[in-house]
Amino acid sequence: MTRSSLTTPPAGAPLPGPQPGAPEPGATLGAHYSRCFGCGTEHPTGLHLAARTPDGATVEAEFTVGEAHQGAPRLAHGGVLAAAMDEVIGMSVYLFRKPYVTGRLETDYLLPVPVGTTLHLRAWCNGIVGRKAYLEAEGRVGAPDGPVAVRAAALFIEVNMAHFAEHGDVAAIAAEHHDYEVNP
Repeated sequence: MTRSSLTTPPAGAPLPGPQPGAPEPGATLGAHYSRCFGCGTEHPTGLHLAARTPDGATVEAEFTVGEAHQGAPRLAHGGVLAAAMDEVIGMSVYLFRKPYVTGRLETDYLLPVPVGTTLHLRAWCNGIVGRKAYLEAEGRVGAPDGPVAVRAAALFIEVNMAHFAEHGDVAAIAAEHHDYEVNP
């Protein structure tokens, strides 16, 4: 993975441990928001990622490239692949039990991904320092042990729910996130 110093954790950055109330190993993770492009079930052309944590430390999901996700004819759009990587990484912060947003995403494209291909996505954390979480993900073609088509490294920044209330729709947040306090 080619990555910058901005997505590389400092030496000795601690890995997050199990958090109270975090999803148990084997659990399916809910959507960020029902109309989220990455994981929402109500987005008409979204990725519809259904993520799970096999071990409480990583997150896995699958994404099948559809007609609406093309860039070049019959090939996935690079931006859609980057969105899938951002989404699986974004789902992994559920394990920390705190809200985070993407600060930086670096993506390496290793293989073309044809329409109809299922990408097997996996994300994990390399360390957390203060409000910064350093994460990585990979997308493999056809099977969890298939060839790697896309890799990503990211810096996510911890925010509070007021961030979403200030910049988004507080009513929608309150309606779909009952486990976080939302006070604008």
